[in-house]
Amino acid sequence: MSMILSASVVRVRDGLPLSASTDYEQSMGVQQCRKYFKTLSKKLAQLPDRCTLKAGQYNINFISSLGVSYMMLCTENYPSVLAFCFLDELQKEFITTYNMMRTNTAIRPYCFIEFDNFIQRTKQRYNNPRSLSTKINLADMQTEIKLRPPYQISMSELGSTNGFAHLSAAEFKGTGKISTAPHQRLEAVTLPGIVSFILSLLCGALNLIRGFHAIESLLQNEGEDFSYVIAFFLGTAACLYQCYLFLYCTGWRNVKSFLTFGLICLCNMYLYELRNLWQLFFHVTVGAFSALQIRLRQPQGKSPDYNV
Repeated sequence: MSMILSASVVRVRDGLPLSASTDYEQSMGVQQCRKYFKTLSKKLAQLPDRCTLKAGQYNINFISSLGVSYMMLCTENYPSVLAFCFLDELQKEFITTYNMMRTNTAIRPYCFIEFDNFIQRTKQRYNNPRSLSTKINLADMQTEIKLRPPYQISMSELGSTNGFAHLSAAEFKGTGKISTAPHQRLEAVTLPGIVSFILSLLCGALNLIRGFHAIESLLQNEGEDFSYVIAFFLGTAACLYQCYLFLYCTGWRNVKSFLTFGLICLCNMYLYELRNLWQLFFHVTVGAFSALQIRLRQPQGKSPDYNV
């Protein structure tokens, strides 16, 4: 019998489970597939936005959008078009019910467990296709899947020690890969993010001006320390690089942000004699605030084109 067995909602960034269906199926195959759920959850940020994993008599399908992934387990003979229509319904309801701020700041696993009620109702409908009738447009989904089929994850890829990092860009071509490439779109800019960007530019400009003044002083007085000039210009570069990291997605973005903030702190420590405590506090605080905003503005999964 073809049917949907379980479903879950997971945050793409770190694999945190946000909600899941209450399941009573205890067969060995289903229990093993739940382990695959956990493994896939840790790799969502490296995977395309629409995938299928064939695991024996079962299929795991998922879609990712706006930093959240919707996963489902079904029997191998369950129609793919119905599976992705089911995931599409979960996505629409979840986006309508919970805003991005809540999902981004969630800390506790299954903090949206009440969404299970909707998952169960929708699962019952899709396990009885006759009741669907005109509630979904199968033709649109069939066309979408034909034009952009889900990426097929192999079991060997799932079990590799290096995850999916070894897959080439050509293998993901046309699959809507959620990557950390520079052209990957980030989540929408927030007001605190705009403020941090402007303040970073201001700090960079202040460092640049003080750097030129330090050069003038160096030319007029041979005893001046040239290292102060270097510190000012390094501070400028660090502030501008924080602006770049806020605007664009790059590999190891969070690590780069942390190291850049560390450079800002070191530069200001070295310039302790040339700045008062308020100036030092301002520069370091802006650097920390910008690093936080870079951390909060995560890559955005490609939003599926169907019925949105």
